[in-house]
Amino acid sequence: MEGLFLLSEATRAVAETEEAGLVSMDAWIVIATICNLFIQMFLIKKFLFKRVRAILDKRRELAEEDMRKAKVSRDEAERLRTEYESNMEHAREKATQIIDLAQKNATQKSDEIIREASQEAVAMKARAEADIALERRKAVNEVKNEIGSMAMEIAGKVIEREVSEKDHAKLIDEFIENVQA
Repeated sequence: MEGLFLLSEATRAVAETEEAGLVSMDAWIVIATICNLFIQMFLIKKFLFKRVRAILDKRRELAEEDMRKAKVSRDEAERLRTEYESNMEHAREKATQIIDLAQKNATQKSDEIIREASQEAVAMKARAEADIALERRKAVNEVKNEIGSMAMEIAGKVIEREVSEKDHAKLIDEFIENVQA
């Protein structure tokens, strides 16, 4: 406050001098002005600069804290991105393995089905051949019996006597051998 008072005195003195029409410089006014300036600088430095410096330091600390948090967040995001990419690569490899395994299993299953079908076809063919052979034997036996009966009747009429079972079987066998040949 004292500095403001001195400044106002100096201003009034300059104004009075200008009214007189003369510009003069009084050494005491210059010294008082310089002292006023130093006092103002001291007061500003003592009360204002500390607060401004504290505010600036606090802002710098906040900015540094924000930058540190941003760096930590960026590092965390980078770590998560790397982990995500690693997981995706692992998932791709796992999917490829699953597909390969499924294809392998499908190939094995189809080969097994084909093999079973082939075995079943062979078994069916063998059964069919056995059935055909059985039916052929039945047919041959029926034909033998029919031929045997007819041969007995013919022989009985030709010889007019009764043919024994032994002769009858012998005649049938001879007849069949002649028919097959």
